[in-house]
Amino acid sequence: MTGVLVAASGDAVRIGIVDLRLEYVNEDRGERHVAVDALTLDVRSHEFLCVVGPSGCGKSTLLAAIAGFIKPRAGSLTLDGRPITGPGADRGVVFQEYALLPWMKVIDNVALGLKFKGIAKTERHATAMRFLAMAGLADVAHKYPHELSGGMKQRVAVARTLANGPEVMLMDEPFAAVDAQSRLTLQEELVRLWMGNRVTVLFVTHSVDEAVFLADRVAVLTPGPGRLKAIVDVPIAREQRHWSTINANPEFIALREQVMALVRGVEAAEVV
Repeated sequence: MTGVLVAASGDAVRIGIVDLRLEYVNEDRGERHVAVDALTLDVRSHEFLCVVGPSGCGKSTLLAAIAGFIKPRAGSLTLDGRPITGPGADRGVVFQEYALLPWMKVIDNVALGLKFKGIAKTERHATAMRFLAMAGLADVAHKYPHELSGGMKQRVAVARTLANGPEVMLMDEPFAAVDAQSRLTLQEELVRLWMGNRVTVLFVTHSVDEAVFLADRVAVLTPGPGRLKAIVDVPIAREQRHWSTINANPEFIALREQVMALVRGVEAAEVV
């Protein structure tokens, strides 16, 4: 496949998903489970796409396949027009677990991927500090993970991913394990970080509120096996995405209700 793929909107396609089928096989029982089937979806360059759907609809499996951890059984999965055949530095993954090395200081955790690339210590620390500063964590650079709150650890995990310079950031419910107040703060911080970086983000979540708050578009999957049920555009300006005010925004309320209705399988009301 050659050339630059273009989405329906005219934007370049960063991740192309066409008729994708993902399966798990239980060798002991001889059983095959279809997690995702006949899924077609484009993720546009520089966009923030959230994926929601009922439990068991294959959201995390889809993310794992894009990360290169699972091979498709059918269909195609591409990054910038090239088939995804395994993990790569062009994709960074942020999981629910922080996966920070406890014996390393924060700055060295963030710089770890750069160390593996052979970048000199002075340069990788400078890069790590830049992303820690973006995440509001410059003052904890020389602390150890056990000295940080859960929310701070997750911000370190995001900074570490961004420091590696991925073309795509894949996020699998990264804020699910933190308390409710920290989760709202992390969502606002992620919006701010993304606006300063504009890496392509695919974000999997169970939370409709989180999806509508974060996304340019929300992809809703059907109950398993996951297929694309609908795409909902979120045209709310980024400058308006603050939890102190957005819950009173009629457009946000209407979009949240529309996505919730789609997830629940109820016919969604038209958004005014």
